[in-house]
Amino acid sequence: MKIWTSEHIFNHPWEMVIKAAMQKYPNPMNPSVVGVDVLDREIDTQGRLHSKRLLSTEWGLPSIVKSLVGNARTYTYVQEQSVIDPKEQTFELQSSNVSTKNLEQGREAVEWVIRRLNTEIEELAATARGTIRTPMAAAVTEK
Repeated sequence: MKIWTSEHIFNHPWEMVIKAAMQKYPNPMNPSVVGVDVLDREIDTQGRLHSKRLLSTEWGLPSIVKSLVGNARTYTYVQEQSVIDPKEQTFELQSSNVSTKNLEQGREAVEWVIRRLNTEIEELAATARGTIRTPMAAAVTEK
């Protein structure tokens, strides 16, 4: 069943967005993701990378629910299927999401990883020039 679709264009180079999308967990926007497992990954005859990942999430329950259910933790799983097309420079992502995590958090997570990657690049360049910045300060303090 398809409930909704969405399209978002990030204002960053395509290669950076792809790197960020593949490295978006863990991130401070969604600390409940406790594991990412690659279930399948292959390159098709057109050179597109198809990936299927399983995200394991852990949610704490309110004490009233714990007393009724008898369980202190709730684990849910999100299946992500993605297709990266380097020729067309497109990235498609489909998620089957049982824990109702929202789309905006996913976008914020990708932006956070891009900021982190940009900071790392700036630090490497500064190190090469002989000047050093405080590591990760920009990525951690920005929202």
